[in-house]
Amino acid sequence: MPHRVSYPCSPVRLAVWLAALLSAALPVQAQQRWHWGSDATMKPAAAIPAPTGAAPTGAGPALQLEWQAPVYLAWVTNPLDGPAQVRLSAPPTDDYRAVPQLPQTLSLAARERRLLTRLYPASNQRTLDGLGLKLDLVPGDPRAQPRPVHYQLPFRDVPILVDQGFGGQFSHADLPNWYALDFALPQGTPVLAAREGVIMEVRQDVSEGRAHDPGAGGGNLVRVLHADGSMALYAHLAPNGVEVRAGQRVGSGQRLGTSGNTGYSTGAHLHFSVQRNAGLQLVSVPFRMLGPQGELQFPSPAP
Repeated sequence: MPHRVSYPCSPVRLAVWLAALLSAALPVQAQQRWHWGSDATMKPAAAIPAPTGAAPTGAGPALQLEWQAPVYLAWVTNPLDGPAQVRLSAPPTDDYRAVPQLPQTLSLAARERRLLTRLYPASNQRTLDGLGLKLDLVPGDPRAQPRPVHYQLPFRDVPILVDQGFGGQFSHADLPNWYALDFALPQGTPVLAAREGVIMEVRQDVSEGRAHDPGAGGGNLVRVLHADGSMALYAHLAPNGVEVRAGQRVGSGQRLGTSGNTGYSTGAHLHFSVQRNAGLQLVSVPFRMLGPQGELQFPSPAP
């Protein structure tokens, strides 16, 4: 049986944008990275195209630089309906003095906007060119302690076929994906919540699978925040296959959408994992799952 390759929580090259609120209309260059997995360098924001089918619904992590003479105020907004951790950094420079000094790391509540730092320009500095600001955002609260619970099977009435399990070398060999299962499901199979929680993020505008493009990420997906701060990821859903909205509370067994073959994928399947924020780094955590005949049994190698 062919393996379905998936990177639903790898660093998706999102079309995030810099919302620059500059009364002086000065040009800004910054890097913004929205982490769903291991590190990847983004292009400068000025070079990132407008949102495409690979971008999530809603805004990306928005860094706002607001001029209030004689200083730029650096604000950041968490676009998720759940907690996130952000880090703003920049290379050493004599052109600006940051108060407090960079890097700055903060935890933000759902949709929270916060002042990160103040940037005081040198007397001869007229633009923000070359400042090299970089904003990283990782979903989840780093203080979360996932509890051992039994997850329900996220589908019904079809055979249980696992194409790739824990530690699969095709795409489950990194920490964010290590404890993940790829279930082979026919296109359009209803996908159900394996545990109750709040819809933290949805991504629903991807129309196809791209088998040779790791940057395509998890395609259409749903991220559910649980009461203990852990997060379940349901990825590669069908085009127009997301049936919930961000901020919605769902119960175990409630329908989230339908399975598909979007993002970095070679065939219809469902990628399921449970993740936590381990301090600016997403990691997957081992989980136990119940099927119709009891607990599922599969190898669980350590990373």
